[in-house]
Amino acid sequence: MPELIDLRSDTVTQPSPAMRQAMAAARVGDDVFVDDPTVIELEATAAALLDKEAGLFVASGTMGNLVSLVAHVPRGGEIIADANSHTVLDEQAGHAVIVGASVRQLRSGADGTMDPAAVRDAFRSDDIHEPVTSLVILENTHASSMGQPLDAAYTAAIAAIAHEHGVPLHIDGARLFNAAVALGVPARELVSTADSVTFCLSKGLACPVGSVVVGSPDFIARARRARKLVGGGMRQVGVLAAAGLVALRAGPDGMIDRLAEDHEHARMLAEGIASVPGISDLDPTRVRTDFVIFRVPDRVAFLDAIEREGVLMVPWGNHAVRAVTHYGVGKADIAHTIDVVARVMRGAVPVAVAS
Repeated sequence: MPELIDLRSDTVTQPSPAMRQAMAAARVGDDVFVDDPTVIELEATAAALLDKEAGLFVASGTMGNLVSLVAHVPRGGEIIADANSHTVLDEQAGHAVIVGASVRQLRSGADGTMDPAAVRDAFRSDDIHEPVTSLVILENTHASSMGQPLDAAYTAAIAAIAHEHGVPLHIDGARLFNAAVALGVPARELVSTADSVTFCLSKGLACPVGSVVVGSPDFIARARRARKLVGGGMRQVGVLAAAGLVALRAGPDGMIDRLAEDHEHARMLAEGIASVPGISDLDPTRVRTDFVIFRVPDRVAFLDAIEREGVLMVPWGNHAVRAVTHYGVGKADIAHTIDVVARVMRGAVPVAVAS
């Protein structure tokens, strides 16, 4: 049993032994000059995996989304996105601060989808008083709905609406491979109708740093310029890209297929705590990927108590708690977490009192 069971996020993973070996042996160049061979290989591998033409290695998912917006959206343009999406809630309004764009926010349902009819109605008319609709964004998996995966048919329906209006579709696929594993389809099927995609290497895929943006060569050229603009030009970064190549490979060292373990562990956790008195708003049947979100009567006291028992979770939204399973967290850790939650909720773990 590890000293600490860290369920705050799938970003807390440690790189695998195979990743560490690959990083130590990585061939490197200067990526700003586009001559780091390991980065070039990673970008090509990622693009081929998602059936796109070109890729760009970036420092983070937020940077990947931001450079995509800069590449797609003119200053003064407008983006259609879910009000609860990462782009709207968790990226410091980069769309406004750096891109100079507004967001027309729509509400998603419990399944993480925006109503296609509402998306269609959100496009602006040709009126000089209104901004020009320039991009539609989907998030897959959809974090705020407890990591729901969006299927290819839904994405295609939204893409068709966007393309009817001459507007591209961008997928914030931070956890795209979780969606693919949950739905049992290749990731390329989930983004076949999208114009650009980001996905994170540093979440469920367990790499220490990085995300990849994929799309057409022209789009990637614009995104590369945007990456430089926001200070994302990296030099001998093949030492990080090497971990990404390991994560995306097939076989026992790869990280895509093993995401099914994270999903299994998340369901195990949800099923284990859903019936604990005081745990509310948790339906284990809705746990489809690596997120478990629930409510407790006193969130601050709960988080403090489980931390003193060696388990970390985080506040989520205004009132909920989130736990995320990931590489390095096994069944024994989940069983221990269930026991800790049950003991805390029945008062067997005393609440700390500030002195």
